[in-house]
Amino acid sequence: MMRKQKVIRLVFAMSLGCFIMVIVYFNSTMKPASETLGERSSGQKSRRSPLQTLYDGDQLESPVQMLHQGRREVLEEACRSHTRKRRVLIPEDLKHVIVDDQHGLLYCYVPKVACTNWKRVFMVLTGAAGPQQRDPLAIPANEAHVPGNLRTLSEYSPSQINQRLRSYLKFVFVREPFERLVSAYRNKFTRSYNTAFHKRYGTKIVRRHRLDPRPEALERGDDVSFEEFVYYLVDPATQREEPFNEHWERVHSLCHPCLIHYDVVGKYETLEQDSRYVLQLAGVEQQVGFPSSSKSTRTTGDMAAQFFRNISPFYQKKLYNLYRMDFLLFNYSLPAYLKFR
Repeated sequence: MMRKQKVIRLVFAMSLGCFIMVIVYFNSTMKPASETLGERSSGQKSRRSPLQTLYDGDQLESPVQMLHQGRREVLEEACRSHTRKRRVLIPEDLKHVIVDDQHGLLYCYVPKVACTNWKRVFMVLTGAAGPQQRDPLAIPANEAHVPGNLRTLSEYSPSQINQRLRSYLKFVFVREPFERLVSAYRNKFTRSYNTAFHKRYGTKIVRRHRLDPRPEALERGDDVSFEEFVYYLVDPATQREEPFNEHWERVHSLCHPCLIHYDVVGKYETLEQDSRYVLQLAGVEQQVGFPSSSKSTRTTGDMAAQFFRNISPFYQKKLYNLYRMDFLLFNYSLPAYLKFR
């Protein structure tokens, strides 16, 4: 009899323990996706976060919401189809993710996709540009890239990282991969003021990929052709030695879109429209505007076609294979000017 009572008490205790674990589990999983910003520290009246605004049922049928829903679905499906094995994020993966704690925003910046202007906007939003500064274009471009002006997600503790990934609006801006690549080449290798890039990368490219280079070219590295740049990128030795520079690194390697669920995928081709949408979600469109651009996507596309005209089909295909995931993840078609089809 005593043994039977012990068994009954043991079963009851185990059942109670399981019930408590279930309660804890459901409390953690059913917690609102976006906590009230500033609620814990200030006790001020709650306000809707950008994440709550994004997934508000009243907005789900709007054209812009449906556009971005479609982009998320394309990205998720491409990740399922083309990513073999998931892995755990590490702080090194988050160095490009800028944090705005005041407004609940995480932005993964991609060089040559309007990141200077987005950093300027974040400096205004976070107060890093000064309490009275409201014009992003009044902030010098070089100041926008100064380390320490803006915090990145890699600087937080693991628990703080997880909380922000769960409750902040996460967004990234992308661009047609080869147009971005041509833009990076033109900026870093054809501008006389970029002597650091000429010395760091140009001299190496000339030494490896130019037959019988002149001594001054080996010393200065300031006349690298686009063809030589392509040879450098597809050379297996390049990535064995060191990671790509961020200006030509693939977006999926900078921002890890198959590990981080981005709520908004903005595109360079619809830059102003998508930027305005993000600022509206954050409720700051009256405080700061995204700087308008005079550049035309038609112009950048035509320019890319000109640069690829002298690249052989063999190297075009090798380069496409290198950037293939960016084409697939962000739904960019194979450019019509490529010859290897």
